[in-house]
Amino acid sequence: MSLTVLVVDDSCVVRQQAAIALRAAGYQVLQASDGAEAILALENHKQVDLVLCDVNMPNVSGLEFLERIRSCPERHGLPVLMVTTSSQQSLVERARQAGAAGWVVKPFKSPGLLSAVNRILHEETSVTRTVGGPIATRLP
Repeated sequence: MSLTVLVVDDSCVVRQQAAIALRAAGYQVLQASDGAEAILALENHKQVDLVLCDVNMPNVSGLEFLERIRSCPERHGLPVLMVTTSSQQSLVERARQAGAAGWVVKPFKSPGLLSAVNRILHEETSVTRTVGGPIATRLP
């Protein structure tokens, strides 16, 4: 059975780019356009293995989404890879404190995104470089 990734981004183009790369690599993909839709997707699909989540979205932001699922015992350990156009240290720190597994700077290239996803899903250690940008980070 293949692993499932929930892609959360308010940009349809970014969701599609990530979904195409993930499906080509053998992952099942679910999509949501904001944190509120992502929460509903998690309620309806119990077998999500990783969330790829934009930071800046309407309704419920990526960081708010992350904080909410970390307060839910059955989703506490779900890896969340944050995706954003910003590498602002205060946002990275907030994501780390909220339990993000890593940080990817947009625009990203598919091979780099897949590398980060594979490391998070198949390794015990953190991603150590920002994917597609100057500082891709696996957060401790």
